Amino acid sequence: MSQDTTGSDEIRVEPVPGEPAATATAGGDRLLLVADYHAGYEAGLRYERGVDVPSRAPDRRERLLSLLERTDPDHLVVLGDLMHSIGDPGGAERGELEVLFESFPPTLSVTVVKGNHDGKIETWLVDDSEYGDGPADVTVVPGDGIAIDGIGVCHGHTWPAREVLESEVICLGHEHPCVRLEDEVGGSRVERVWLRGRADPAAFREHYDTNGEGPGVAGDGRPPSGLIVLPAFNDLVGGTWVNLPDQSFLAPFLPDGLSDGEAYLLDGTRLGPYDAI
Repeated sequence: MSQDTTGSDEIRVEPVPGEPAATATAGGDRLLLVADYHAGYEAGLRYERGVDVPSRAPDRRERLLSLLERTDPDHLVVLGDLMHSIGDPGGAERGELEVLFESFPPTLSVTVVKGNHDGKIETWLVDDSEYGDGPADVTVVPGDGIAIDGIGVCHGHTWPAREVLESEVICLGHEHPCVRLEDEVGGSRVERVWLRGRADPAAFREHYDTNGEGPGVAGDGRPPSGLIVLPAFNDLVGGTWVNLPDQSFLAPFLPDGLSDGEAYLLDGTRLGPYDAI
């Protein structure tokens, strides 16, 4: 998938080789897309499960900053679950995000699509406070998403906004897609993957009551939108093992909404249809 693209000549979404992130070019701007950062995840493990795991906040921050330096985007788009706690963040979690944003270059614009874990993040992430030399332009948008120059971005825990569905490419997170791979001697490992296919209009018709129309089909003959599910940026969080028949998807429109879906490893290896791996 590292050499594959989804979109037209004007709109290109390309995974960053070896990383759970994608770049996109639309409207003259270069975007970096990431999903499911889950800041404060280790604190959540202690509180929710009694599991004591050292914080990997510095590692997460350095990985994202390295990606920003490597890809040099104008705009960072977080596809939901920037933080982990569903309610108001604790001190460590909020502190992690404040240090992260203070580290961003001042020329960077940031859009956070609100995920189901992001609580009331809009009440403090964009409260006119300055992040030192960090970005001055920080926006939080609802979880059903927005369209950015033909690229629809949403989190995935709820039905996408109609403008997202009418975009040429739809990008979402939430699912944390993974596959379990087995070797000849019975060993197994779990790998994060990308899911890529087309949005199936039939899966959205009843919900949107569109008189038989669906995403990417607005009466003008346009083909269905491309649909990309990003792997989780946080490598500690679990996910949906998409190649196991007894696994349920988290998004209300998956798997039915993904037509001809294929899975790709982070290094770009094409695994083929995700349900046949």
